[in-house]
Amino acid sequence: MATLSEALAEVYASNPKDDFALNTLEIRHPTFVDDDGNPAPIRVVADHVPLTATLEADAPLNPGAPVEFSAMAFGFKLPTTEEGQAPQLDVTLDGVSRDVVAHLENAVAQTAQIEVTYRRFLAANPAAGPQDGEPLTLYASKANATLTQAKMSATLTDIHNKAYPSRTYTATEFPGLNR
Repeated sequence: MATLSEALAEVYASNPKDDFALNTLEIRHPTFVDDDGNPAPIRVVADHVPLTATLEADAPLNPGAPVEFSAMAFGFKLPTTEEGQAPQLDVTLDGVSRDVVAHLENAVAQTAQIEVTYRRFLAANPAAGPQDGEPLTLYASKANATLTQAKMSATLTDIHNKAYPSRTYTATEFPGLNR
């Protein structure tokens, strides 16, 4: 997981009454679109009021822009850092709407993976952007939804089956490979 910002570390260490960390999730999938066909990620904050916060400059959607996170009760278990274990984030969203359930049901039927990004913002200054350095993005390996609850398990992509190096060296691009 990425390093904490100085401001977030200070909030954790001193526990001021007017500032605290807000945990957020952004769930993305190619089938999550609005009526105009634009990407419509599910963005939630673990709080009782919605949050408008500025995303990092290299965010996959709406980079550097202020976006709305809906208030929703959710629970999660952050990945452990044990050696030999793939990081896994377990997420439970409570009180989900029909739209969220429909989005997830459509996504599970597709081959594209569901991306889950975890970010922390400071309540006193959400415009300052995420306070985790680089937000944690994992991919849902399992997801299911009931009428009021959605559960997901997200892990890193299948790193064992990735090509290394990820660039394919071809004779067209690298003529020195021809004999």
